[in-house]
Amino acid sequence: MNSLSPPAPVREIADVDHSRFHETIRPARQPVVMRGLVREWPAVGAALKGDEAIVDYLVRCGPLRPVQAIAARPEEGGRFFYNADLSALNFIRGRGKLDEFLHDLLAAKACDRPPAMAVQSEIIPQVMPAFAEANTLSLLSSVDPRIWIGNRIRVAPHYDIKENIACCVAGRRRFTLFPPDQLANMYPGPFELTPAGTPVSMVDPAEPDLGRHPRFAEAWASAQQAELEPGDAIYIPYAWWHGVESLEPVSILVNYWWFDAPTGVAPPFDALLHAILAYRHLPAGDRAVWRAMLDHYAFDVNGDPAAHLPDHAKGILAPASPDLFGRLRGTLKEILQRI
Repeated sequence: MNSLSPPAPVREIADVDHSRFHETIRPARQPVVMRGLVREWPAVGAALKGDEAIVDYLVRCGPLRPVQAIAARPEEGGRFFYNADLSALNFIRGRGKLDEFLHDLLAAKACDRPPAMAVQSEIIPQVMPAFAEANTLSLLSSVDPRIWIGNRIRVAPHYDIKENIACCVAGRRRFTLFPPDQLANMYPGPFELTPAGTPVSMVDPAEPDLGRHPRFAEAWASAQQAELEPGDAIYIPYAWWHGVESLEPVSILVNYWWFDAPTGVAPPFDALLHAILAYRHLPAGDRAVWRAMLDHYAFDVNGDPAAHLPDHAKGILAPASPDLFGRLRGTLKEILQRI
């Protein structure tokens, strides 16, 4: 068990509407629990009647195609992670019908030590259009929702290069969040092999080994935590670390991811990989030069780096536009072909 002091609670706000969310909550770049945000969803109503009722509701929504599922042995204790030497993940993947997965999920309730099982990140309009039409979120009407279904599982703290609203439909979920500036104290794992897309924390928040990961105590001091009931939602800002625990034998979450940037912007995570290739192994003094270059040209630390140039001479430092991004992509393709 974690012997550290409990984290601070995530701030809670009720009666959130579109304007309050986009004009007040998002600009603050802090997590917020929105109690009862989706309590009127038919899916939440079904979940409150019991596990069999929500499973029946999902089946009646008529899944159109197979879904991908993952499963881990009972001895993993519900934690989707790595094997002991980090040579592989500790779970297997499979593909099948959603109604069969749901039947297995209900059957697993009777097991003293059930396997961990989950369907993760399926795009709802592609799998269950009827569910998507009946359960909508006015805060983000243009974002496709995704569904996460499983039993008592734990997902390692990780970050998404997106903003996120996660809505609890069935069961309770506990979120533990850490700000992006705690990166070094989270002890990120490998880039090449990861359970969650981006690197995950190698620290188990339930049983942190502070002898091996001493800086995690500092990350924990800045953590925030919230437990969601069916009908509640949480806003997770861009790149905040979050570990998620599903606390019931039938747990369902619907989330909305979005990336608010001009059309044509390159994926920042891809640029990070290129930056590691280009800068990480240079001499220390050279790295310092390029850090200053990035601060000046990419992050505008000194203001607009092209402010002193006439518009016709700004080139790649001109304001964002599809034409600018197209020219930059063309230039980069030529450069990468020479590497």
